Amino acid sequence: MLRRLSVENYALIDKLEMELDPHLNIITGETGAGKSILLGALGLLVGGKAEGGVIGDPSRSCIVEGEFDLAELGLEAWFEEADLDHAPRTVIRRTIAPSGKSRAFINDLPVQLAQLRELGARLIDIHSQHRNLILSSEEFRTSALDTVAGNETLRTEYAAAYAALGRLQRELEALREEAQRSRRDEEWLRYQTEELRAAGLRTGEVAELETEQAVLADADRIGETLGALHEALDDEQTGILPRLKGAETSLHHIRTSYPRAGELAERLRSVIEELKDIGATASDDAERIDADPERLQKIDDRLAALYSLQQKHRAATPDELIALRDDYAARLDAIEHGDERIAALEARTAQAADAADALAARLHASRLKAAPAFEKRILATLAQLGMPDTLFRIGITDTGAPTRTGRDRVEFLFTANRTAAPQPVDRIASGGELSRVMLAIKALLAERMQLPTIIFDEIDTGVSGRIADAMGRIISELASTMQVVDITHLPQVASKGETHFVVRKREGHTGIARLGDEARVEEIAKMLSGSEITPAALEQARILLGR
Repeated sequence: MLRRLSVENYALIDKLEMELDPHLNIITGETGAGKSILLGALGLLVGGKAEGGVIGDPSRSCIVEGEFDLAELGLEAWFEEADLDHAPRTVIRRTIAPSGKSRAFINDLPVQLAQLRELGARLIDIHSQHRNLILSSEEFRTSALDTVAGNETLRTEYAAAYAALGRLQRELEALREEAQRSRRDEEWLRYQTEELRAAGLRTGEVAELETEQAVLADADRIGETLGALHEALDDEQTGILPRLKGAETSLHHIRTSYPRAGELAERLRSVIEELKDIGATASDDAERIDADPERLQKIDDRLAALYSLQQKHRAATPDELIALRDDYAARLDAIEHGDERIAALEARTAQAADAADALAARLHASRLKAAPAFEKRILATLAQLGMPDTLFRIGITDTGAPTRTGRDRVEFLFTANRTAAPQPVDRIASGGELSRVMLAIKALLAERMQLPTIIFDEIDTGVSGRIADAMGRIISELASTMQVVDITHLPQVASKGETHFVVRKREGHTGIARLGDEARVEEIAKMLSGSEITPAALEQARILLGR
């Protein structure tokens, strides 16, 4: 529950701090004093959007801070999952800088706004005046019924199954569209694949052919050059090698008188061996390289064909052509086996649909079972609120079309006159009737959800007199098991609180004060009689307060 709230530089609030009671806290004040501003600050604390005009003094940051008692709420697992330290007394802080940048902290550790919203949803339920209109939301009606039915786990399972079904359906649709596009290209792909396959592409072939082409194109000159080289080295009359061999022999003869001759002979032997190898290579290549016009023509034709394919397919290298061939082949294979893939995915989608349908059917049965108890509790509360002739029914229709919450359309049907047929509550109920219906629903949901704190912002709009007293009594009963903060204009409701705050505007700033016993009597008397407090109003205020 919320123990302490402090607000600084928020709209008309310069600085405000309040300690709250664990049970019923009443907040009153004149219209325009700033009660809705206080509610906006609370909304920021639990992750609400920071609207324009939040900052009062543009030179300072806006700070909203709340201290919460979490000792008995069982939120340790949530804190652990969020990688945050759990503390029985937890402080949440929200700051809005003059630049508009928002930051959130839990126990002084910065957190994402989404995390703040998650925690806030477990701590406070804020019901403002316009929230009566939420009765027109089917999602709210379905969620309210599921809360009473205890369908939280089942809803989670269904949501996961519905999400899985959606993913498979999107994947199947994409696969079908891809198959349709591919079939339009099938003949083209087949032609391209066959053409590239027929080309017999091989990695490195072009480089090899270009090398061979260069040799064959200059075969005569190459042969002449190699022959001349061999002759220059090995000719018996003029060759270098015979003379070098003679020199080597002479060096061996003078080794006795000239010791270094042996070393020179060895070095010369190495040169002779290298020149012999060069000569042999030149001789072998000269014999092997012959002008072969037929082979040269085949190479020219093959290279021309490969160059043409590269140009046609805009491939910079032969390897790119090979990659393209493989890609075309893979796409063609996917087309040829596409029906099999689609059939397999259709089967998986059908299984997922069956799983979601089974869970939706269980939700439907659970909702049907819970509806009578829901109706009974709402009718009992409405009877206390002066509406004994009300009919309240929950209409549950299985539409057969899966949605995020199942296949059901849930309606709250209402009439304040038993002789009339019930109709959707948001269309037929007056403002006062809507307030009472919402209070009845909120009281039931708060009991089932075990929220630590609920805030009502003038939920009693449109009622007065005896009905207002009954509303105050119900809100007071609700506060016996949880913390309630009730912003009200009705003295009958205000008199039920353990703690009473009044919001006042002074010199353009909104402030709040906790009232003592006598001040509270005066405040309720003012609510009864207006700006001039009469003795009768004071007496009536004491009666309302039980004094």
